[in-house]
Amino acid sequence: MQIIDLSVAIENNEHTDHPGGAPKVTYRNHQETAGGLAHFFPGLKPDELPDGEGWAVESITLSTHNGTHMDAPWHFHSTTNNGADPAPTIDQTPLEYCFQPGVKLDFRNYEDGYLVSAQDIEDELNRIDHELKPLDIVLVNTRAGDVFGQPGYVDAGCGMGREATMYLTERGVRVVGTDGWSWDAPFNHTAKKWAEQRDPSMIWEGHKAGREIPYWQMEKLNNLAALPGDGFTVACFPVKIAGASAGWTRCVALLDG
Repeated sequence: MQIIDLSVAIENNEHTDHPGGAPKVTYRNHQETAGGLAHFFPGLKPDELPDGEGWAVESITLSTHNGTHMDAPWHFHSTTNNGADPAPTIDQTPLEYCFQPGVKLDFRNYEDGYLVSAQDIEDELNRIDHELKPLDIVLVNTRAGDVFGQPGYVDAGCGMGREATMYLTERGVRVVGTDGWSWDAPFNHTAKKWAEQRDPSMIWEGHKAGREIPYWQMEKLNNLAALPGDGFTVACFPVKIAGASAGWTRCVALLDG
């Protein structure tokens, strides 16, 4: 079995998120922590430890939406199923949703800010000769995957709006993902359209589709270009954070042979 890593690393890189939103990692090496280890053993001097070394340890300032993560419906809105139910939080994610056959939609040819339509999805499914099944995990490969961590990443790639999202969820898809910063079109492109049309329904419309049908959404995926259109399995269990809107995931694809 071949395992393809679809996750990005948590790192000190200001370009992985909008300004002020990137994670911060502080590293302490073995020499710096020797005194901390010796503290647990009264009378032990740090230089008496093998090579005078303690442990390597890191402290991280991190949002649940940094790195490769999965959004729960609670992130999108407080209710789902058209207001009938409270939206699930990430610790309420059905685990069976997170280990299912995968489908990759290759939308790298669309320009930044383009809003994918239902017809675009149908055309791509026809191209790869795949018929969607309930619980298929649908991954969207945009141009953003090629520029992760570089200036302009947060504004790169096409987006999935309400129409495209509902096309998937109405067919039983419950987990989706993108290599972009957001499932929706980048904010800077939507902001320009909103300034012209003043239609608030276009704001975060792909996410807000979760008000109608609950679904789970991964962002900042990586290496999607290495995947075929289908014929693989996705494993993407989120970290269990009580009452949270998202959780980090080490998302991988499993291919036979």
